[in-house]
Amino acid sequence: MKQLLSVIPSPSTSLRTGSADASCGTIFGYLHGILRLRFASLRMTRSIRIFVVTIVFVVAASVIASGEKIDVSQIVDPTTAESVLDAKVKIATPRNVQGADGYYSKCNYYSATPGKALLLRVYQAAWQYDLQKELDAVTKNTPALKEVSGLGDKAMVTDWKASALPARALMLYVVKGNVLITVGVSGFEDESVSLGKIKGVAEKILAQL
Repeated sequence: MKQLLSVIPSPSTSLRTGSADASCGTIFGYLHGILRLRFASLRMTRSIRIFVVTIVFVVAASVIASGEKIDVSQIVDPTTAESVLDAKVKIATPRNVQGADGYYSKCNYYSATPGKALLLRVYQAAWQYDLQKELDAVTKNTPALKEVSGLGDKAMVTDWKASALPARALMLYVVKGNVLITVGVSGFEDESVSLGKIKGVAEKILAQL
């Protein structure tokens, strides 16, 4: 306080020299600078808070859009796979992967005696990705898709005779919300039997969404 008062000239000196205005201007400039720094700090703090809230919102939106993560090998376990293929199956090696575009759960079951297989895929798209584009890519690269009613928002199926699939194979694609389900089966002579089996598997997965 003594140092601050020593900077301020006395009234008599100010009247004689005319330096009071300059000294006061210096003090007010100093105080003004302090206030500017404080306001800048407040603005920065507010900006950081807004940034943090935005990040939290984006992460929350991503979680909401993606939904609960599904492990398809738990929904369709080896016992279920054996009932679908009517055969004992080998030990599967499922994979669950979180990518930038969403979450993937994959599992393949193969019969112990070669000839039959069950393919399972569940893709839960991230909130910023358009699942319709994924379906359009499937449609473009897979000819002769036929629509299947009563499954999800949209369902389509193709067989080996109209595509590059292995012999006696059938592939079903089902869209429900932000989820794309793929179920494939091979090894059955009767196509209607194959279709019934993969529709039943798809319904089992859809029940968990």
